[in-house]
Amino acid sequence: MKGLRVVEDGTYLDGTFGRGGHACGVLGQLGTKGRLLLMDKDPEAIAQAEADFGSDPRVAIRRGSFADLAAWNATEDGLDGVLFDLGVSSPQFDEPTRGFSFRSEGPLDMRMDQSSGRTAADIVNELDEADLADMIYRLGEERYSRRIARAIVSARRRQALTSTHQLASVIESAVPGHYRRGRIHCATRTFQALRIAVNKELDHLETSLRDAADALAPQGRLCVISFHSLEDRIVKQTFKGLSSQSVGELEILTKRPQVPSDDERHRNPRSRSAKLRVMQRIIKEGRA
Repeated sequence: MKGLRVVEDGTYLDGTFGRGGHACGVLGQLGTKGRLLLMDKDPEAIAQAEADFGSDPRVAIRRGSFADLAAWNATEDGLDGVLFDLGVSSPQFDEPTRGFSFRSEGPLDMRMDQSSGRTAADIVNELDEADLADMIYRLGEERYSRRIARAIVSARRRQALTSTHQLASVIESAVPGHYRRGRIHCATRTFQALRIAVNKELDHLETSLRDAADALAPQGRLCVISFHSLEDRIVKQTFKGLSSQSVGELEILTKRPQVPSDDERHRNPRSRSAKLRVMQRIIKEGRA
């Protein structure tokens, strides 16, 4: 909220509604003339948004990825703040039927929008070994990607991999003992890679950041929360590029990303890897 610096009569976009935590924070500071635009590509999130905020005249709701924000005419007059909270929301992780977590048994799905697209099961059962290893290494930064890909291909010859526990078990069997006993679960990086691949999370991130920056009104702010180095690297480099290309127009307010305090990590362990970066528009030619 401090990064967004909400003003009472401003217009704000929450491009990743999730289950409305940030939306509640913004609405609590908006006046009667303020506006909050809500987006999410998960139909369940949109249903929650309609139930919680559909009757609020300050709120407009649109189902879709934040990659589509430039096509939403509600953003045409400029935004005083944009928030992207990247990755998967807690309710998605906590619902076994979504298949995001190896800690609960569920179908190997991982789609944020379950109405269309390839599932994680499609990928692990169809990609050839080399492409699978490359994906796990590139999107999961997993050093044992070749071992894991080899084990997956071997396992799927016997039986298709269709559940989260099946895949986690195969991964555990593929990595060294010391890695299984590491600080993070040995399946974490592979599941991350699959989730990113299924939802194409990185494909349009840079373009979306540029569109969001272009939509900012003078003094408007763009706040982005990322949870792994691949996302944060894109955010950092895009912010730097925007700042250097538009001298005097866009300014990076976070020289270093803001990270959770020790107390917040203790209260909310899922925040431990979060990084917040903030950019502000100073001026823009043609806007008052």
